[in-house]
Amino acid sequence: MQNKTLRYLLLLVTICSLSSCFQIIEEINLTSNGSGTADLTVNLSASKTKVASIMLMDSINGYKVPSRQTIQQEMDQIVNELSKSKGISQVKKKIDFQNYIVSVSFAFENISNISNINQTVLKKLKINTANNSSYIYNTATSTFQRNYTYTKEAVTAYNKLKPEVKNVFREATYTSIYRFEKPIVTSANPLAKVSKTRKAVLLNTGIPGLINGKTNISNKIILSK
Repeated sequence: MQNKTLRYLLLLVTICSLSSCFQIIEEINLTSNGSGTADLTVNLSASKTKVASIMLMDSINGYKVPSRQTIQQEMDQIVNELSKSKGISQVKKKIDFQNYIVSVSFAFENISNISNINQTVLKKLKINTANNSSYIYNTATSTFQRNYTYTKEAVTAYNKLKPEVKNVFREATYTSIYRFEKPIVTSANPLAKVSKTRKAVLLNTGIPGLINGKTNISNKIILSK
């Protein structure tokens, strides 16, 4: 998360001084044959009043404030890039300037098609989480795996940020929601919670834990056959 890359949407994050001012939400809906849909959302609604006032400025704390047009253009580029990815289709974007929520959704032929795609989207939004994720679904054993690999680049870059920027991340959260057609038999990650219907798994954690490597969001989920 080097300063020179923190522009556009992350800029809106770094200039918020309120707690819990942003969320990253990852949602995956997986069918029994390994295809499905995914949605990645960056939510700044907790600080929408302050963000709205900042959007009226040209710059703040040395950062240039992006216009709505610039944000639209950045999101269009994300859609174009994802549309060219293997196995990815129906790419759509949503931008809510009332609540300051942006999201990108798409369909995939196989869960493996989305490995590191969310990382690509976040980097385009100038949010470098400095990690790698891969997704696997074994149809024979009805086993879903999300493998997360932490890299020290995240904490190194974080330590270079200004104190007021670091404060923003203290209460920021990451949430993953995985939904399945079949009931869940087991979920390996102790941080993950299985829904009452046993067809969804939710994991919610603080972003600081991801930055410093103390939180592992890998999971192995076995579904009924």
